[in-house]
Amino acid sequence: MVAGGLPDPMPDHAGAAAEVALEMLNVADRRSLPDGGPVRLPIGIAWGPVVAGVIGRRRFSYDLWGDTVNTARRMETTGVPGCIQVTERTRDLLGDRYLFQERGMIQVKGKGKMLTYFLSGRARKHDQMLDLSEPH
Repeated sequence: MVAGGLPDPMPDHAGAAAEVALEMLNVADRRSLPDGGPVRLPIGIAWGPVVAGVIGRRRFSYDLWGDTVNTARRMETTGVPGCIQVTERTRDLLGDRYLFQERGMIQVKGKGKMLTYFLSGRARKHDQMLDLSEPH
């Protein structure tokens, strides 16, 4: 699990999460499973409020809870291996800096039908701003 802007707030937490997801797919594309097959990660992103805290008495762990965490997990589990599935709210937040393909309405456990998108890469203008030579 990755959370942008935690524990310290950052101006573009959503963009940072998108960049991590794109890089995860990039790294996976360069790897293979022990049997030679491709590594195909299903990745899900949702944007919204979370509750964060340290849990445990003997061994401490920083954890996140809330509807946003559950929705991100559902984006992963209902996603397609090798793709980054995002909620409509996440797509709206990321705007025209990234490229999206509409997946359409899908049934999401505990949420009902949701319009989702696949994050497919950086917009050309965003690539140039970051000085990236290789689209993901």
